Amino acid sequence: WLDQHKISYQFHDFKQSGIEAKSIQRWIDAMGIEIVLNKKSTTWRGLDATQQASASNTKKAIQLMQEHTSLIKRPVLEKDGQVLAVGFDAAKYSSLF
Repeated sequence: WLDQHKISYQFHDFKQSGIEAKSIQRWIDAMGIEIVLNKKSTTWRGLDATQQASASNTKKAIQLMQEHTSLIKRPVLEKDGQVLAVGFDAAKYSSLF
């Protein structure tokens, strides 16, 4: 979508580069853990019940997302340190740009 609309961006590959806990915390603070933590992912379904239950604690949820970056709903759209969107939504993106 960003390419199609000729909007420049910086891509960050969570799987290759990892992600800092403070970034995940910032996203949770802005959007809520229920948005950032992707409970529909196959990775989530692959976690055992104890791991899933531990995600009710924000600190532990952040640790899980750092260990299993596919638990982070993507893409995360930020501009100038402000979280604009988590997850793709064409209508939302259109309203932002």
